[in-house]
Amino acid sequence: QVQLVESGGGLVQAGGSLRLSCAASGSIVTINDMGWYRQAPGKQRELVAVITRGGSTNYADSVKGRFTISRDNAKRTVNLQMNSLKPEDTAVYYCNADLVTAQATGIRRYVDWGQGTQVTVSS
Repeated sequence: QVQLVESGGGLVQAGGSLRLSCAASGSIVTINDMGWYRQAPGKQRELVAVITRGGSTNYADSVKGRFTISRDNAKRTVNLQMNSLKPEDTAVYYCNADLVTAQATGIRRYVDWGQGTQVTVSS
């Protein structure tokens, strides 16, 4: 069974920083794209940042220049360094991974999600 476990959320004042981490475990053959999404109350889940296995990145316009996504393929982790946080960054942040896994029935590729971690930025 594959798991994505996030950590690092919390409460911070505007202008502060937080670092989110997500670790994948289980019968994983390889991980393609990994990313972070967020969902604020009353809003749809949105892409924050994504990183390919080769290290190419893409960011939402609202976080460019403030957030940095990184990954360690050997450790199967993805991180999100968030600087200059704003109240509008308040949301539940979800880790996302495009996984290739080994199962009893064979190889399976699917997208999995973490359980989410709350980030609250006070003004």
